[in-house]
Amino acid sequence: MRKFEQRPGFVVQAYRFALDPNAEQDRRLRSHCGAARAAYNWAVSWVEASWWQRKAEESYGIPAAELTEWRSWSLPALRKVFNEVKRADPRFADWWEENSKEAYSTGLANAAAAFDNYAKSKRGRRKGKQVGVPHRKSKHKARLSCRFTTGAIRVEADRRHVTLPRLGTIRVHESTRKLERRINDGTARILSATVRWEQGRWFVSFQVEVMKSGRVAVRPDVAVGVDLGVKCLAVMADSSGEVRQVSNPAHDDTALKRLKRLSRRVSRRQGPDRHTGKKPSRRWLIANAERNRVHHRVANLRADALHKLTTAIAAEYGTVVVEDLNVAGMLKNHRLARRIQDAGFGEIRRQITYKTDWAGGHTVVAGRWYPSSKTCSNCGTVKAKLPLHVRVFTCDACDLVIDRDVNAARNLADLASARTTGTGVAGDPDAQASKPRGADRKTRATTRSREATGGRAGGAAPQQRKEARDRHQDTTALTLW
Repeated sequence: MRKFEQRPGFVVQAYRFALDPNAEQDRRLRSHCGAARAAYNWAVSWVEASWWQRKAEESYGIPAAELTEWRSWSLPALRKVFNEVKRADPRFADWWEENSKEAYSTGLANAAAAFDNYAKSKRGRRKGKQVGVPHRKSKHKARLSCRFTTGAIRVEADRRHVTLPRLGTIRVHESTRKLERRINDGTARILSATVRWEQGRWFVSFQVEVMKSGRVAVRPDVAVGVDLGVKCLAVMADSSGEVRQVSNPAHDDTALKRLKRLSRRVSRRQGPDRHTGKKPSRRWLIANAERNRVHHRVANLRADALHKLTTAIAAEYGTVVVEDLNVAGMLKNHRLARRIQDAGFGEIRRQITYKTDWAGGHTVVAGRWYPSSKTCSNCGTVKAKLPLHVRVFTCDACDLVIDRDVNAARNLADLASARTTGTGVAGDPDAQASKPRGADRKTRATTRSREATGGRAGGAAPQQRKEARDRHQDTTALTLW
């Protein structure tokens, strides 16, 4: 299938609105999302059936040339077979006509993408964590979602309703004037619409091709380094010497006391039990809904704060330098995991990347092992070690005393000019530490021999174990910062 290519001068972005459907519309929305899940499960079972059949035939000693053929998991192949079996298969024959064809296409497309990710991951052609074999989705745990790409998809002129295929006109909780105004001006075109149940209500997200505005950064020639942290969410130092600090709102900490109280209340109620089929009590449903409202409010406040921060950065600076943080590794530190997750480091980088592109700027990503915190922003000397608890950077060469985060932000800002001009010590990506093994890299743990451990069957001596533990703590701190 031919991939979508946006027109020159246009960008693709999403407009999301909360819906207020009536009881019948809510039932039909859930029916469409359930149809998407059923089609996904059918596709997974249909493809994997040939795998198990071939495996069984191999155990019987059947030659490879005579084995059952592999079933294709491409979207056109899945659509063709599904359209043939949906009228006769008892799982779909009685009700498949109640929903739009887009509901079944959503499930088949998700199954095709899941098998593609699995195949690429197995061959080593996909970045990130290894992806396993696709599994069937549970009715109780699957996310309710359905995507529409064809049919009547529009925003009504009254700016209070949207129209979707087979679902009809649904009232919107908020005004759609921003999108409706662009569509009337001819600067936007709706590509698709996705309905999803989250945060206790229905949302519709329009994928729109929008003409790129003529906005440019206020200071296009200035580069800024953004150092992210827990106590101070972002420390920004630009190439002109100005330093700004944005404190962490810590929305999760603000609501933590209330969440604990509401969680205790939920635990005292009679909740559901899927093993015995027991339904939750009415008091449990009320308490759980009240707790979920707090979670949803925290998520909305966090998203609003991050969008305001990244929009301000992209609107002012032409070049933004951010770090390639190992957020997944940071979350393994259970003392800081909740605060790191509340800060949203990965979301900040994602938003800065596309917002600077919309504003005509660009983003520079510093390498994961770039020693921004351990490098002196004045002379470029790199420290061998800088524990996490040391919050003030002191240079041994030029006697510079500066805040640790401000020093890192300045180094990141210098990195942009160094990559552009090829000069600069502090911004040089190839700057080496004083130790030959590289102080900016994680220390590799090696296995000691029995002779090296003093012949003890239990491993190293107590003093050696203490030194190893201290080195591990320093290594963890270097990984986090």
